[in-house]
Amino acid sequence: QVQLVESGGGLVQAGGSLRLSCAASGSIFRISAMGWYRQAPGKQRELVATITTRGGTTYADSVKGRFTISRDNGKNTVYLQMSNLKPEDTAVYLCSADPVIGKTYWGQGTQVTVSS
Repeated sequence: QVQLVESGGGLVQAGGSLRLSCAASGSIFRISAMGWYRQAPGKQRELVATITTRGGTTYADSVKGRFTISRDNGKNTVYLQMSNLKPEDTAVYLCSADPVIGKTYWGQGTQVTVSS
């Protein structure tokens, strides 16, 4: 089992910044890629960014150039630096961890609200 705990969400004005953190514990040796997803009310969950153990990254087109995902393997933590936030970025942000074999693990989520 893998446990994921997110932190760093909150309320920010448009144009502002936030940094989300996700700390992993448990059977972390099983983890390959980690990532961030988000889900706004009435919308489907969508990919924000992912990062592999070797540092390879992918981003949703809507956040490219504004968000940066990073990973500290020593601390078993993944970060999402969000800049130039927009009201449409408002959502619950969820951390994910993909094991080499098996189902994806999810955190509880952290709320990000961007006011206009």
